[in-house]
Amino acid sequence: MDGERMLVNFFYAQPVGHAIEALYHAQGHALAVPGRQVSVALNAATATELAGYCPFVSATYRIEHPFLEPCADSASRLAGLPRDWDWVVDDTRRHQPLQYELFPGMRDYYTASDTHLRAAVSRSVVGAERAGYLRHQQLRLELPADARAAAVRRLDTGRAPRIALMPAGSSDASLYPSPGSWLLVLDALADAFPGVQIALVGRTARDERTSTALDADGLARLRGHRSAPVDCFDLPLAEQLAVVEACDVFLAPHTGFGMAALAVGTPWLSLSGGRWFEYWFNHIPFRSLLPDPDRYPSFTQFDPAAIVVDGDEGPRTPSMTRARIRADLDRLVAAARELVAGSLPYERALAEYFSDLRDVHGGDTSALWSIDLVHLDHL
Repeated sequence: MDGERMLVNFFYAQPVGHAIEALYHAQGHALAVPGRQVSVALNAATATELAGYCPFVSATYRIEHPFLEPCADSASRLAGLPRDWDWVVDDTRRHQPLQYELFPGMRDYYTASDTHLRAAVSRSVVGAERAGYLRHQQLRLELPADARAAAVRRLDTGRAPRIALMPAGSSDASLYPSPGSWLLVLDALADAFPGVQIALVGRTARDERTSTALDADGLARLRGHRSAPVDCFDLPLAEQLAVVEACDVFLAPHTGFGMAALAVGTPWLSLSGGRWFEYWFNHIPFRSLLPDPDRYPSFTQFDPAAIVVDGDEGPRTPSMTRARIRADLDRLVAAARELVAGSLPYERALAEYFSDLRDVHGGDTSALWSIDLVHLDHL
């Protein structure tokens, strides 16, 4: 089996978290068969450079192909992807009809790849035991030394604790706390941790990659907080990850970037809510502040989220309103204390989270899922 060549064929949406998913699975397949050469095929619109921080990845293939829209020339888009492999393992989503209905470009890519790719041994899906796989391993990105050095220069390493804050992900702004709500959070953290250093991370550029759903005025309000946050917005991805790596906690609502934060070893404190719950798997402590399901309905997933008017802050999903944020400030500070102190074991965080998530779903465990089915070990 030495020298066996495997392609992790993981063409999906561009958020950073899906690139982390692909690399996490690639590592599990690489560890299972010593000497195996594992390559990855990724949507070119995602953070493909993350693969360069994973020594177990032999090659990375950037797939220039639409995801949301149909593609009339899919076959030509795969011309640079080698055809012959021993194993090809696909993203499991390619076998979910709903995904093809929602994302015609994904459908066209996998249809073309079925013709283009040839597997001498077999074709399967990521995580399949028969393809050789070690589940529930820890993925750790090896960031460039110059990015780490830049982060040290940017931060005041004499101040503690250090908290990296990403105020929003890449979805609609209504699915994240408003700038006014974040100012309440920053006030609470500044009062609880005198001398705390806040580092603001995110991306304002609007292109094929994901960006943060926070406008310039909102960002300016956060920059002006009395805690004097360090502005790390729009730094190169490696430098932002190095800043997060140098912090004690990463604070954010649901965002794929949170999975990258875990992959540099920083605990994630998630202000959970909106359409998606978190699916933990990377052996780093965390806390998800799950909303009260009766007052703040959440987790509609592919269905539209309920939207209400949140005073002068505009439309918000209920779990991201000022009232919800204010109600959970004490919980947020308590969770931050746990993570800063390093007193929360990963396995305990998993057990408590999945128990709470089951309760939020009214005891319906069929509504839950996680990478590597980690949740099944804790229900």
